Amino acid sequence: MEKPVGAPESTPLSETTSSLTCFGQRAPRPTNAEFRHSRHRPILLILTMAMAGLTVSAEPGRADTLAKVREAGRLVYGSDKEGGGPYAYPDPKAPREVTGFEVELMNELAKDLGVQAVFSQGPWDRLLKVLDTDRVDVVVNGYEWTESRSREYLATRPYYVYQLQLMAPRGGTIRSWADIERPHPKKRRWRIGVLSSSAADTFARESGGANVEVLSFDGATDAMTAVRNGQIEATLQDLPAALFYRDRFPSLELAGPPEGRGYYVIFVRKSDEALHRELDRAIGRLIESGSLRSLYERYGLWNSAQDELTGWTGARFVTTGSGPPRGLTMLWQYRTLLFDAALMTILLSATSMPLAMAIGLFVALGRLYGPRFLRMILSAYVELLRGTPLMLQLFVLFYLLKLPPLVAGIGGLAINYSAYEAEIYRAGLQAIPGGQMEAALALGMSRRMALRRVIVPQAVRIVIPPVTNDFIALFKDTSVCSAITLVELTKQYSILGNSTGGWIEFAIATAVLYMAMSIPLSWFSRWSERRLDAAAAKGGALI
Repeated sequence: MEKPVGAPESTPLSETTSSLTCFGQRAPRPTNAEFRHSRHRPILLILTMAMAGLTVSAEPGRADTLAKVREAGRLVYGSDKEGGGPYAYPDPKAPREVTGFEVELMNELAKDLGVQAVFSQGPWDRLLKVLDTDRVDVVVNGYEWTESRSREYLATRPYYVYQLQLMAPRGGTIRSWADIERPHPKKRRWRIGVLSSSAADTFARESGGANVEVLSFDGATDAMTAVRNGQIEATLQDLPAALFYRDRFPSLELAGPPEGRGYYVIFVRKSDEALHRELDRAIGRLIESGSLRSLYERYGLWNSAQDELTGWTGARFVTTGSGPPRGLTMLWQYRTLLFDAALMTILLSATSMPLAMAIGLFVALGRLYGPRFLRMILSAYVELLRGTPLMLQLFVLFYLLKLPPLVAGIGGLAINYSAYEAEIYRAGLQAIPGGQMEAALALGMSRRMALRRVIVPQAVRIVIPPVTNDFIALFKDTSVCSAITLVELTKQYSILGNSTGGWIEFAIATAVLYMAMSIPLSWFSRWSERRLDAAAAKGGALI
């Protein structure tokens, strides 16, 4: 790998944040009775986590972590191999093992302390909260020094001076960041992809101004893929990631010299001053001996910016003022971002659910009353969608079919939920006595008219409660759409929590907004159930 050419210093980067959402496959659906007691559990979980955060932050102190590390003979560090190279990633020669320049760095630091380094996987944007739980001793994963983080954690001296690198299509119109600062030739904004809430995210928003539409991705390679697909014009990445992945994306080039400057540091808890001092000394010894430079040269990461590591005094790590406001003042300051994200959540839900209901009804009718070949196709459709995660389906729509983010988000949610709605409608249709169809046919109705006038209306009334429950669940599942650059409420909560440190305040605000959106649907669900129960008790039909 080629060594990057050093660039002149520019203004320091602003504070950065990070967000990564992890998603899994949907669990089996509860019954209506179970759902009534469980549908608010995600909200209660957020509130519980918020109270736990208060407990942790109020804890007066911990046992000496350095003594614990030496006694156990191991230094556990939190990192996220999902972020990829060159930081920490699966070793191609031994996929069960982790490699990367930070992995080797931690091995050297642990050796200096006389212990063994142990990798602990965690989500990038939650690593500092994992540190609060004592599950790990330190956090190292390309974490930039920022004022907000330094108020809550101790930061070691920097082990790498990073810069930002613009990547654009080879031979295209974008040759440097200066081109981004000029108006777009098509009279619209430049679409620039960044790692969500990273230093590049902040730099692009502040330096690009009104010329730039910043799209946040959960992974560096996701943004590079979008540039290769022509969905965005360029991506701004930390220089180590740009250098590591440029061979995988030969159609992209490093556009212009690196921009900005910042510092990767290791974070430890405020109470772990002894461990902090030892890590500082160990990093200093690696720098003085030349071992750190040799390590970076092996990964092609050494450049002239790293000269700043020698003779570090910490003069640039200055925390000014008392930080951003907290409590209600903080929430009021960022209220527009929260409300905009809530509106995105409502838009995704309100547009995708009706589509899911319509598709689900036709799928259910086809499986029950269609010809054999159609029933087989629709059964495969349902099993495929129920057997694969929503995020994978969104990736197919966004990265393979190259749909716009909003279209892919609405379409992905609608298609995914249509499989579940189809099963609900199928159960509702099968609950209608067979004599209803026979009576309608005897009256001279065609089969299609009988379905439209007699069977389907009764089935729809039966499935109102479970469909409403699914609508409530859909509000939460919109968070998966953050993987395709849509900033909905959960994503905005993560972004603001990382950037301000106000995890508890924004957790409570997010929970309140989710409840405000879902409680009316809960009321409607209970009201419809009561009406159905009353109609059943009277032995009549609900008109």
